[in-house]
Amino acid sequence: MITALDHLIVGGSVAAYETLLGRSATDGRLRTGNVGLRFDDGPAGLRSMAFATSDIDKAATLLERRAVKADRTQDGVAFDGYGVAIGLCAGTGEAASPLAVEEAGAVTGLDHVVVRTPNPERAIAFYAGRLGLDLRLDRSNPQWGARLLFFRCGDLVVEIAHDLKKGVSDGPDHLWGLSWRVSDIAAATARLKTAGLDVSEPRDGRRPGSKVCTVKNGTEGVPTILIGGVGRW
Repeated sequence: MITALDHLIVGGSVAAYETLLGRSATDGRLRTGNVGLRFDDGPAGLRSMAFATSDIDKAATLLERRAVKADRTQDGVAFDGYGVAIGLCAGTGEAASPLAVEEAGAVTGLDHVVVRTPNPERAIAFYAGRLGLDLRLDRSNPQWGARLLFFRCGDLVVEIAHDLKKGVSDGPDHLWGLSWRVSDIAAATARLKTAGLDVSEPRDGRRPGSKVCTVKNGTEGVPTILIGGVGRW
């Protein structure tokens, strides 16, 4: 049913993300190699995510059969994922937005989008059982204080994170943060610092050979890291 993560909607300024991604917007939209961004005037932060599907009608029928209440929209279908606004669309097929900086310092694509959940078993049932995403990792690490679920979606990951200390509840999930891929993390860090952003020094990531840094502002309230030294999932 789902072939890729097509786009995310962010509350806030497109200009902030032109700086972050090192790309120039077209008609108020941005796109990296694997995902698009759209913007609205609502509260800052991640607002919703839309997955691509090859057949909207079949997808809507399958959602109904899987007890997911979905509404038809102009672009496809929309539904609630336990507090996360989710849509299905036909996929835009848009090319990546043109680079505005040297390629080494620009964002190449999205590595993962993070959803926080108080109920990981519910998340597995929803994202794997109802949406059909491929669960590739289910790991609890007391050192991190989290249980992480990785769902493969195209060449990126939908990461579901559960805070072990808070226990399990029936509260809502939250669309939370983004991890962006860069080909040269040192170049990307230097570029953003020159642009006036507060960026941490690169450090070792959890994946072998990876380096990550945290972007502390200029993200319209979206917790954001850059990750280098990794390829496509």
